[in-house]
Amino acid sequence: MESLAHSPRRGRPAQTYAEHVANVVCRARANAEAATNYYSGAGGGDQIVDEVVAAATYHDLGKLDVENQRVLGVESRQPLPIRHEDAGVAELILLKRRESVVLAQAHHQGLFSNEIERAKQSRLFRFPDVADHVDSHLATYIAEHSQAGCQNLKPLDSGPPHKSGFRRRIALSCLVDADYSDTARHYGDEQATDSVSFRWQERINALDEYVKSLPRQNPSRDAIRDKVYDACRSAATLPSMRSCDAPVGSGKTTSVMAHLLQVAHERRLRHIFVVLPYVNIIKQSVETYRKALVLDGEDPEAVVAEHHHQVDFSDIDIRYLATLWKAPIIVTTAVQFFETLGSHQPVRLRKLHELPGSALFIDETHAAMPTHLWPQVWKWLETWCDDWGGHVVFASGSLPRFWRLQEFADPPKTEADIPDIIPASIREELVNAEQVRIKIESEPEALTADKLIQTITSVYGPRLLIVNTVQSAAVIADKMKKNGHDVLHLSTALAPIHRDVIVDRVKERLRYKVIDWTLVATSCVEAGMDFSFRTGFRESSSTASLIQVGGRVSRGGEYPDAKTWDFRLVSDGFITSNPSLAVSQRVLAKLVKENRFDSDTPSNLALEAMKREITQGQLDRTNKLVMKEKEMEYPTVSELCRVITDQSSLVLVNHDLADTVRRGEKVHHLRILRESVRVRTSKIERNQLPFSIIRGGEGDPNSLYLWNAPYDPDFLGFMAGVLPILAGLKLGAFFA
Repeated sequence: MESLAHSPRRGRPAQTYAEHVANVVCRARANAEAATNYYSGAGGGDQIVDEVVAAATYHDLGKLDVENQRVLGVESRQPLPIRHEDAGVAELILLKRRESVVLAQAHHQGLFSNEIERAKQSRLFRFPDVADHVDSHLATYIAEHSQAGCQNLKPLDSGPPHKSGFRRRIALSCLVDADYSDTARHYGDEQATDSVSFRWQERINALDEYVKSLPRQNPSRDAIRDKVYDACRSAATLPSMRSCDAPVGSGKTTSVMAHLLQVAHERRLRHIFVVLPYVNIIKQSVETYRKALVLDGEDPEAVVAEHHHQVDFSDIDIRYLATLWKAPIIVTTAVQFFETLGSHQPVRLRKLHELPGSALFIDETHAAMPTHLWPQVWKWLETWCDDWGGHVVFASGSLPRFWRLQEFADPPKTEADIPDIIPASIREELVNAEQVRIKIESEPEALTADKLIQTITSVYGPRLLIVNTVQSAAVIADKMKKNGHDVLHLSTALAPIHRDVIVDRVKERLRYKVIDWTLVATSCVEAGMDFSFRTGFRESSSTASLIQVGGRVSRGGEYPDAKTWDFRLVSDGFITSNPSLAVSQRVLAKLVKENRFDSDTPSNLALEAMKREITQGQLDRTNKLVMKEKEMEYPTVSELCRVITDQSSLVLVNHDLADTVRRGEKVHHLRILRESVRVRTSKIERNQLPFSIIRGGEGDPNSLYLWNAPYDPDFLGFMAGVLPILAGLKLGAFFA
């Protein structure tokens, strides 16, 4: 009987060891060669390819153990009794292929902790519970590996493992994607698809035609937009790090894309990434890019991919649902993108090898992540641009040029190092137009929910209210509706498919000049949404957030008396606060007291706020992250690099879809994305709310859950099921 790599399952036969190893070696090599085609760093691309291929060759060597083969021979979800990674690690140690040792050890458990490995002394990277058993059987494994027709490698003293975390993550990604892909293909969970041609020049031409076809509504603003587009389209493609400081209504979405298409065409890049701060604004950008960039006969989803959530399932039966970075243009969230850069988990890193040879548009840079993460992320982006053929544009309507500060970049960068793709004369014209558009006010006293509602409804509409938590938004919206006010609610309590409906309703009301109504929302609407309200209210958050809300108020200058109010809320058990905003709130309050909003440009204000935030309580967190990356403490880096500190899990809100997944039937990953919400994993683990597991297990953040309480797709989303529970708990009720 041939040795096996995977057991029979769901009517699919077992997979032989020889087939799986051959397939993984082939795909891992292809992944590594494609990535290192753009590599110009230390050691050279050939060395990285060799490291990846060596790890792929022996990654499943331990599955040849007799006890493991016994389990693999039958249909079962029983874990293998002998941890199979250790055998490959042991053989690669003997061959002195030390970096391949790291990759083989990490392909399931993730990248190592240097402190833990050093404590093992003579058995670095080994798994102590099985090491003695493996050592006594290693010669047998190698003999069976050869007998199966698999190649054995020669010793190659590669020296000690290097210290580049970015390079190591790329290499592990090449291996993990090959392993996961072949497993999913064998079980029928992933099908081979034809790659989409880049056709960058044709897409540039298509974008030109799309921009020309846009309606012309305001001659002066249209003229500025034309200048911005032409400047971006013709901007130099070097250096590889650029900025774009352009306020709302200036056409960043298409203008920056024109620049990146030029870069991609000149350098023969593989992908263009668009990174957005909030899930809900992805749809709008994706729709624009699909209209503008998809050519005749192409599948829009294959050309412009949307990646809403952190969907990186580790469960072998739903691994195929993981969204990979394969399309020419990928629109994703800041959470997904930046947490991938710092991850140690194979399931998250699987797609990272697609990043070399790509261009990146970080839109609304000010809102991309907490301030303290930028210094380390900056180092990764520099490495990517310098060594891996990357190109990045930092863009925002209030762009803080943090790279000019010692606290963020070492050494700090100048205008010549990171020039703007829009000339200074056009930027000055844009800033002058922005300064007369809106006025910011501050409410000195903290408000109760009832007082806030009274204040809001006393001013002219349409009104926008943004608060800091999903729960507060739901509580206030529910109160307003019960009090007879005309209100819409928009937050991540609604699945994307239902948020889209609310967004369309908002746009319709604004288009038809409906006056007396309010949109209650969370920060998901403060950037990237084509809304224009008469009055805005923003619960105290960060300086950049307050500035950015101005982009949703009198967007086209249509309301000469437009205002945005900064205010604080009184927490009462129903209204909740976000502790992570404490430093930003203090900085904002100080800037308001100094009247800086009346004298500074938005970009300078945002930069000053970032500097104060990192020096007033966040510097220790910054230094810890940078140090842990240097020390190769990868699990700690992964934890510290979380853009959203509260771990969340994916929860389906459609019971029919959940039944389909349970039956193991094929489901398009976008359907999973669009009919789900994310809920704090801690609430699930504490059984505070009614969930059931569809796939995965307790304690696994990549598990898939089902919401088992009322869900209101037209107003409150899953908070329709939460608010009655909160009310009951307030009254002392007990829920079994």
